[in-house]
Amino acid sequence: MMRRLALLVVLLFCQAGAWAHKASDSYLVVDAKGATIAAQWDIALRDIDFALGLDHDGNAEVTWGELRARQSDLSAWALSRLEIERGGACLLKVSSLQVDDHTDGGYAVLNITGECPEAAGDLALQYRLLFDLDNLHRGLLRLTLDGATHTTVLSPTSGKVQFSAEQVSRWAQFKQYLMEGIWHIWIGFDHILFLLSLLLPAVLVVRMRHWQGVERFGVALREVLWVVTSFTAAHSITLSLAALGLVSLPSRLVESAIALSVVLAAANNLWPVVEHRRWLVAFGFGLIHGFGFASVLAELGLPADALALSLLGFNAGVEVGQMAIVAAFFPVAFLLRNTRFYLRGVFVLGSWLTMLVALVWLIERAFDLKLISA
Repeated sequence: MMRRLALLVVLLFCQAGAWAHKASDSYLVVDAKGATIAAQWDIALRDIDFALGLDHDGNAEVTWGELRARQSDLSAWALSRLEIERGGACLLKVSSLQVDDHTDGGYAVLNITGECPEAAGDLALQYRLLFDLDNLHRGLLRLTLDGATHTTVLSPTSGKVQFSAEQVSRWAQFKQYLMEGIWHIWIGFDHILFLLSLLLPAVLVVRMRHWQGVERFGVALREVLWVVTSFTAAHSITLSLAALGLVSLPSRLVESAIALSVVLAAANNLWPVVEHRRWLVAFGFGLIHGFGFASVLAELGLPADALALSLLGFNAGVEVGQMAIVAAFFPVAFLLRNTRFYLRGVFVLGSWLTMLVALVWLIERAFDLKLISA
């Protein structure tokens, strides 16, 4: 059993590298007035380099000259992955190319113009920028169709999305961001490892310098609720502040601090410094994790009326996803708390592996290196 567990955690260690960096997103803003299309598409230079190979001299930096040299290839590649229809296919072209900085690095900015066959009716949009290379990639879309604003997150399962000139219902908008919040925490491996690192000792207690299982379910449940509630309260605060544009921190700093929080939470399981009141640790580092959650909404640039509802839905989705993880983990952990499998395998070995993975993330993010990441 222990050998199988060791093999499993080693495989997880290798796989975790693929989740080490901020998720790949592009930002597409489309303004459709009658038959005329005007759009701005921000695509990360690292994503373009991954798809087209921009770094000609291999120095790990993409210069303006290297980008300009591949402008026609970039335009053709991007337009082949975006379709807009209104009464038929709209003819799109890239009118200019610029660069801009987002919180997570440099982006190519493609300004696009187009004409559609019809000046009225529904508009259909199909987006598939990097879906053949990265199924975790997302397109964050803000579409204004004859004055009506629509926002959505485009994924490989979105297909061709239909938009009407009427305003989308608030309930539909809330549901969409609820699902995105759930998905965001489920693919946020660093957030999950931080939460699990705090929950692993929730079913244990230190006696005579040794971890032992708690005697009563209520004691363990109270510890879990304190940790989860504190983490929720903290990341809700900073998620709101960041999404509303009131506080902004560099993505590299936030992502590095999130990796550090996982290192410290796992290390505390192996060499306990904070044996009680782990909810304080959850609250303190939860503030940092909230900035990580906010990156999707903040970069989308939603109008004020849409932002409040999207923020509420996204935050609720994060909580639903988080509670699903706790519901799956906690009963099993309580049942196994006094077994060698849990004490030595899950708790000790799991904490070691978590700490090592997070250390690699920390080095990669702090120094912009690729050690185990794809």
